[in-house]
Amino acid sequence: MEAAGPMTDEELAAIEELVEASTPGPWHVRLLHDDWAMSLVAVSTTPDTGRGERRPEFGHHEIVAATLIQQPRYADVADGRWDENARFIAEARQHVPQLIAEVRRLRRLLAESGNDHAKTEAAHGTAEPEAGRDHAEPEAGHGPAEPGAGHGPEGLAASPACGQTAG
Repeated sequence: MEAAGPMTDEELAAIEELVEASTPGPWHVRLLHDDWAMSLVAVSTTPDTGRGERRPEFGHHEIVAATLIQQPRYADVADGRWDENARFIAEARQHVPQLIAEVRRLRRLLAESGNDHAKTEAAHGTAEPEAGRDHAEPEAGHGPAEPGAGHGPEGLAASPACGQTAG
């Protein structure tokens, strides 16, 4: 699946709603057996015991999803990645909320650094000129006199306000 662009706040909120509406975690991969003692790979709210319980020895109310049910055969993906798919589902329950929090944290940092950068540019006269102002001459005391020294990548790279030096 190809991303169509940056994720919007609405899309992030919709994912968070899905997380909040799902069965609480943590979730675990369980290796069980179906009615005929064939492999059953499931995602459960309880950890795997390592005993490979056969139905009805495990509680069906603990099962969130199944990636392999052989008898009757109705969950059996063609590529045979039952264990991998179960692990992905179980781990996603824990990791998706963490990813949402990280995206929000990074967006907050970007917004703060963007505000800080704009304030620094304004204080040092390197901010973009207002609409309608002459771009050729900065106001006296508000920016470098050399052409290009305060605008564009060249001016920012040499700006001590950005904490960087040219080079």
